[in-house]
Amino acid sequence: MIDTGMAGAERLDRRMVTMTALLTGTIVVVGAVVASSAMISSGTPAWVTTLAVFGGALAVLGLSVGAEYIRWRATTFRLTEARLELRFSFVLNRRRSLARDRIRTVDVTAHPLHRLFGLAAVVIGTGQHGESGEAELKLDPVSAERARELRVELLRHAAGTERPTDEGTLAVLDWQWAAYAPLSVLTPALGAAALGAAGNVASWFGGTEDVTGAVVSDLLVAAALFGYATVAVGVLLAGAVGATLLFVEMWWGYHLDREPGGTLHVRRGLLTTRSISLEERRLRGAELVEPLGVRLARAGRVDAIATGMRNGGTQGKRADPKTLLPAAPRNVTLRVVADVLREPDVAATLTGLTSHPRAARSRRLRWALAPVLLAFAALLTAWLVWGDAIAAAVGPAFAGMVGAVPVVFAVIAVPAVVLLALDAYRNLGHGLSGGYLIARRGAVRRSTALLQRGGVIGWTVRQSVFQRRAGLVTLVATTAAGSGGYAVPDVDAAEGIAFADEAVPGLLTEFVERD
Repeated sequence: MIDTGMAGAERLDRRMVTMTALLTGTIVVVGAVVASSAMISSGTPAWVTTLAVFGGALAVLGLSVGAEYIRWRATTFRLTEARLELRFSFVLNRRRSLARDRIRTVDVTAHPLHRLFGLAAVVIGTGQHGESGEAELKLDPVSAERARELRVELLRHAAGTERPTDEGTLAVLDWQWAAYAPLSVLTPALGAAALGAAGNVASWFGGTEDVTGAVVSDLLVAAALFGYATVAVGVLLAGAVGATLLFVEMWWGYHLDREPGGTLHVRRGLLTTRSISLEERRLRGAELVEPLGVRLARAGRVDAIATGMRNGGTQGKRADPKTLLPAAPRNVTLRVVADVLREPDVAATLTGLTSHPRAARSRRLRWALAPVLLAFAALLTAWLVWGDAIAAAVGPAFAGMVGAVPVVFAVIAVPAVVLLALDAYRNLGHGLSGGYLIARRGAVRRSTALLQRGGVIGWTVRQSVFQRRAGLVTLVATTAAGSGGYAVPDVDAAEGIAFADEAVPGLLTEFVERD
């Protein structure tokens, strides 16, 4: 039933069977203890409990290990000068093949169990977006040494390119960068999640009461006794600890290297190690991402704009393959961008971007204030209509506090959104730097895209009714890399068209009317 007749073929590492047996055995033992305790407490006879628990455990363990053994026996792969072939032959034959000149990414991942056995998973991609994994092959697992050899062999064809080969280390981890992790917008969410998790753990040792309701009630009591600011600080501290630990796990041992032949190589990870390769011939630019908290600390991260990048890939959402540099000081990010793009004048260009007209500021103020005013009107209307019922429900002691909610909301929200709108306007900018066009936008998440001018395959010019009255347009540079399009919003119409025509000469020529 199993056919492994592919000449010169290799198998996956046989230790995968032992690894599966260990993992499944651990889960089975824990499940057996819980099941036997439940059956004994319910009055089930001891011999019935023993037969059911051990019989079920052996069946689960046997099926899991047997399936993994069949996968090991039936899976073979072969690497030739022209192709990489993967074959699974058990009852039905399934063969897949990739031409080596189409291989664009070779990512190596090893989770803790892999590392315990000296194994790794190799994901080979073609740089195309396929469905159901058809655009990539996965060898899981092979030995860690063989995984490193495969990465070098499969990307060897890149060494024949004529790109400069000034290989070397571009960036290494500085532990001072961990201080930027708590400044992420995810920190409050991580803190709330930590409190919820603590409540759930506490419920395992308590009764069956509603844990969520108890946690909310305890928070309200704490807020009444110590103030909302104290509770918020506690949540933020828990989130900061979680964000720092997550940073350590993701970026431990981080290195960004340029290898011979023009390949960028990122290595990182503590529990789960990741090795991500990116060919420079697929690189179309870089994106400097600066969330608000990180930007206030004068820092940011660097993402690659490249063709065929998978968002998260098969390695999990945490392993974002496009991130070249974690949150780091601004001078470091600018240096890394300049080194990656081979564009030494990036820093000077970013400080001299062309600003946008004042009409763009008015649009941001209107869009920021509109939802706040609507929310204030809704809160005020609710209090005027149902104020008596709400006061009766919360009691006279809290009625005044509830009645002040619309005013407090307006006093806090209006200045906040106005400041964000003004900041968003100040952040608008565009310009050219050598072979790259630059587009900057955003307030809560400021993004500066440096897009290769030769990678722009089209321009989309959008103009709403309100933009037409203000003499503004939004330009979108279409590309086959990254998100597929990078916008220059609310730029002066004539200036924007001239910028697009200068950035990519000839692309808009036949559509431009000249005086």
